[in-house]
Amino acid sequence: MAIRKRCIFNWSGGKDSTLALHYALEDPSIEIKYLVTTVTEKYNRVSMHGVREALLIKQAESIGIELYQIRLPEMPDMDTYDEVMRQHLAKFKAEGITHSIFGDIFLEDLRTYRENKLEEVGLKAIFPLWKKDTRQLIDEFINLNYKTIIVCAQQSLKSICGKIIDNDLINELPAEIDPCGENGEFHTFAFEGPVFKVKVVFQQGETVFRTYKKPSIEGDTDNSNFGKEIETGFWYIDLF
Repeated sequence: MAIRKRCIFNWSGGKDSTLALHYALEDPSIEIKYLVTTVTEKYNRVSMHGVREALLIKQAESIGIELYQIRLPEMPDMDTYDEVMRQHLAKFKAEGITHSIFGDIFLEDLRTYRENKLEEVGLKAIFPLWKKDTRQLIDEFINLNYKTIIVCAQQSLKSICGKIIDNDLINELPAEIDPCGENGEFHTFAFEGPVFKVKVVFQQGETVFRTYKKPSIEGDTDNSNFGKEIETGFWYIDLF
């Protein structure tokens, strides 16, 4: 019998993460020990996506894989982020973890960054969605009967914040917007579909706009900005 890869899965709670998890769970060579999510300590919310910790916990419970939270300060610099992640990656390595799974699709600089940081502690990366066509991916996500809501969007995309992704919404996106939001145009919260044992129930609250400076450390910007401090503006809808 082949030895299974003992993995952590980098879980954002959104659609790409969900589809990557769908693929990983179908791979008999993969065993997933933890869903790993970075959470902003000050607000108890998923980093960048802004989703409440309570809903993140509900997702993990519905999926049935143990949640592992990495707590981060608000807007950490790259050195702080790298050191926090290094400590946790070393802990995973000591537990026998060999691989780390990501939902990235085509951000080359981000992939290289992730692989280099993993190599420092002796881990390898797996990218189930890598180089797949993003329109085909979102079509597959919808056809598999997954449901996801847009929880944050760039300033120019306020109209889609709080909407459930379906074929009509994707068809109405401006041509320059990636169908999966892979360049950081929008982020989502997945709540129903094959990897979930039960639907994650939530309510929608207020929509707010936030502008702040942050290092682009988590794939939420385009390649030209990776690793630089940038000013970003996003609309967020509160789920509870």
